[in-house]
Amino acid sequence: MEIDGVLLLDKPKGCTSHDMVDFLRRRFGLRKVGHCGTLDPLATGLLVLVLGKATRIQELLMAEDKRYRGVMRLGQITDTQDADGRILEEHPVPPLSLNQLEAVFAKFSGEFLQVPPMVSAIKHHGKPLYKLAREGKVVERPPRMVHVFSYQILEWKPPLLGFDIFCRKGFYVRTYCHDIGLALGCGAHLAELRRLQSGNFAVDRALSFSALEQMQRAEQLLPHVLSLPEVSRIRRR
Repeated sequence: MEIDGVLLLDKPKGCTSHDMVDFLRRRFGLRKVGHCGTLDPLATGLLVLVLGKATRIQELLMAEDKRYRGVMRLGQITDTQDADGRILEEHPVPPLSLNQLEAVFAKFSGEFLQVPPMVSAIKHHGKPLYKLAREGKVVERPPRMVHVFSYQILEWKPPLLGFDIFCRKGFYVRTYCHDIGLALGCGAHLAELRRLQSGNFAVDRALSFSALEQMQRAEQLLPHVLSLPEVSRIRRR
């Protein structure tokens, strides 16, 4: 059977967004499935999946603003800017007050330029950067304008720094951590990340992957799928 609508899934750690798309296709025999914003294997949280006719609004839903909760690890720079990468540099973490941290975070607020990481899906001469990165290549990436609407420092337990961030589409949280680490003089990388929200869709309404794994038939998905009129109402809130 074909299902038309949007499924909110709480993606577990250790798998890609495309893994979730493939799972739905194979398990339930769905032909048209897409996701609205990549989450890396390191990340957990809200993954907006479009099914059937809802794939027509994939780009629209992908453009929504996002909210994340994360942890950065100060004192280490990695080649992927996150904890899955190889450590390139290690530096002592200076004694930093919350006021000092706030002053640096404030520099990365509002509109500013960000250089996309090599592990992004942006294409260079038709080839995704992450594929070039796997070949050990590094190419020049022009900076892009990004926007942070708000941020909050949640916890500071050296060398780990917890934060919450609300940003526009096209923002790289791993690069945000990397750049803040450079500004603090000790380097940093993204250690943990969870997407809490995309537009008006929140992770607290999402289906867990463990619950999804227990389903065997497409009919079992139906109570969890938002219809297109429902999606339209939620987006207008």
